[in-house]
Amino acid sequence: MENNIGTVQIADDVVAIIAGLAATEVDGVSSMAGNITKEIVSKLGVKNLSKGVRVTVEDGNVCVDVAINVEYGYAVTDVSVKVQEKVKSAIENMTGLNVTEVNVKIAGVSLEK
Repeated sequence: MENNIGTVQIADDVVAIIAGLAATEVDGVSSMAGNITKEIVSKLGVKNLSKGVRVTVEDGNVCVDVAINVEYGYAVTDVSVKVQEKVKSAIENMTGLNVTEVNVKIAGVSLEK
């Protein structure tokens, strides 16, 4: 992004953190899902706010892939649509980037709250 003072660059990790936080705010999302390496790191006490999120940014357009665990009893399709809307809105409002896709992968179902 350019303005008359200079340029602003937003790291992909920042966009991923925004997406992860937005997704976990949706009712029915118990947690973000990640690969085994990230699971081990999180158990060692290192907090990773972008766990389960992959972001691709090209020319101001963003494609987001999120992997979530859904709480038992919630409709998967309803939760997924809400996650897509919340993630798109959060990224666009906070960064000014255009979100072209939010792909949601249901990695599991959580039986505990």
